Amino acid sequence: MVMIELRTEIKEFLSSRRARITPERAGLSAYGGNRRVKGLRREEVALLAGVSVDYYVRMERGSLAGASDGVLDALASALQLDEAERGHLFHLARQSRAPDGPRRRRPAVTVRPALQQVLDAITDAPAWICNGRYDVLAMNHLARALYSPMLADPRRPANTARFVYLDPEAAKAFFVDYDRIVRDVAAKLRMEAGRDPHDEKLIALVGELATSSELFRQRWASQDVRLHRSGRKRVHHPVVGQLDLDVESMELPAEPGLLLTVYTAPAGTATADGLTLLASWAASQEKPATETQALS
Repeated sequence: MVMIELRTEIKEFLSSRRARITPERAGLSAYGGNRRVKGLRREEVALLAGVSVDYYVRMERGSLAGASDGVLDALASALQLDEAERGHLFHLARQSRAPDGPRRRRPAVTVRPALQQVLDAITDAPAWICNGRYDVLAMNHLARALYSPMLADPRRPANTARFVYLDPEAAKAFFVDYDRIVRDVAAKLRMEAGRDPHDEKLIALVGELATSSELFRQRWASQDVRLHRSGRKRVHHPVVGQLDLDVESMELPAEPGLLLTVYTAPAGTATADGLTLLASWAASQEKPATETQALS
């Protein structure tokens, strides 16, 4: 099983972020033509962050337990971290400060009936609830129709990461921007690992993907992180064709760790018409089952 070891996570994240920044990009003079390291040296990061070289070396070796928020802010600025990367750094530090203390509250493994009612009340747009591991815990009628290629795998809960990496041919046919999806899924899983590196189900999922997918191993090794945010997702549905969907992902305050994701399209567009057609197709698929139940 692949283990998510906190000190290793910190070391590899900081060293990878340091390696991508040139002295020129950091506003430093690069003396000498033969630099032995890619990107900034440790002493240059220490200078930019306003800490001693020894202190920064300890941090990069995996020790963030004593780092104050002010030091972390300075380090994030020195390494030019974006919002997701800065959040990941703080998550790693928070875990370091209390390695034997209370863990992050585990997200629910099922959703409350009231939340399923919310999903079912959204009749014109696909919507689902998932956790940070990409387990899909609840869906509405249109979401089941939209993601029918992923649901062909009988395992439940359905998992987007497994679909993307372990059924690549089907995923490439479904996701128009497959290469971007591949990057985003690994980056969001890495972000989740920073929030809770002790999540046994996450560890098992990462291990399964790493064992079976070279592509996942490459993306995981990049140390990239990404937030669940709004955006655009283009899919090619086997029945209704291409849909260019606007995506909104929202955290559920009453259910920490769960996300509500809704897919919409502006009225009058081809994608809006496609969603209407998708709803009709989904309804036609359910009729035989209903009739069978009535006969039985």
